[in-house]
Amino acid sequence: MALFDKFKEKVSSAKEKMSDKMAETREKVSTAVSNTKEKLKFTRLREGLTKTRTNLVNRLAGALLPGRKIDEALIQEIEEILITADIGVKTTTAIIASVRTRVRKEGLDNAAELYDFIKQEILGILQQGRDKIKSMADNKPFVIMVVGVNGVGKTTSIGKLALNFKDDGKSVLIGAADTFRAAASEQLEVWAERADVPIIKQKQGADPAAVAFDTLQAAIARDADLIMIDTAGRLHNKTGLMAELEKISRVMKKLKPEAPDEVFLVLDATTGQNAIQQAKEFTKVAPVTGLILTKLDGTAKGGVVIAIANEFKIPVRYIGVGEKIGDLQEFDPAEFVNALFETEESHSNADAAAQ
Repeated sequence: MALFDKFKEKVSSAKEKMSDKMAETREKVSTAVSNTKEKLKFTRLREGLTKTRTNLVNRLAGALLPGRKIDEALIQEIEEILITADIGVKTTTAIIASVRTRVRKEGLDNAAELYDFIKQEILGILQQGRDKIKSMADNKPFVIMVVGVNGVGKTTSIGKLALNFKDDGKSVLIGAADTFRAAASEQLEVWAERADVPIIKQKQGADPAAVAFDTLQAAIARDADLIMIDTAGRLHNKTGLMAELEKISRVMKKLKPEAPDEVFLVLDATTGQNAIQQAKEFTKVAPVTGLILTKLDGTAKGGVVIAIANEFKIPVRYIGVGEKIGDLQEFDPAEFVNALFETEESHSNADAAAQ
């Protein structure tokens, strides 16, 4: 009997060791997959910022050469580079003021010393307002209202965002409350199908607030994690749009007093300074809490991200770096700045170090 017990003990011990090894292997595989995904995401981001990098960072690097003396001519050149990269006069003025202060206080005279300083200044600007981002934890269903003029990629962004949330393990419902524009619901339905998430809609001309109410009611009944409400983009009729958005919010509060939890404004980065004007107008009619910048891959005007973040102190939440459904990335200020400032030379050096 004792011999049998020892045998059972050895078998049990061997099973435990095998189980531990399998768990360790699974963890290593999971980590490797996660790391690969992050690298691919960063590569896609870096590629998407190519035009902006050429227009901003490469020109800065060309101006801030080692050994070049810091003088008024250099500072004016930096100012011109920032403004023409769509960072805007207001934000450029703030950055230049910080440059002058540091040069004066630290007695800097080598232009190359300003490169990393400007990079950190931009990072600081992009980090503004991020402490206001709400947590989705223990807040079901989380309600996101999406606003923006027609043509900026609002419908596309909702579909891509739905996929992002679904891939994170969340259950999502979409509400097609843009009942004013012809075919808006049909276009949104196509993206909902691509993301494989349900959509609540009514016929064209229906009350947008009724669609939002039905969507939230369905989400509560289905115990969904979050809903996204599409809205009309009639900014030319600000009074009407404001009344519509207020009514949508008021009706949803009957089911969830805090609704909406977030209001995302979608802006087209290719429009440059016009995106800032749109942001000014929308912040007058809606309590915008987050920004989505689309089409960054197709423009050299990506500096507008920095200008908008500085002017409105509203966090950039997502950026579009491609046309594929997985190309809407959650915005990380540090990753964005690193990808933006990663020139061909630094990228080659990083690849060599990794080998």
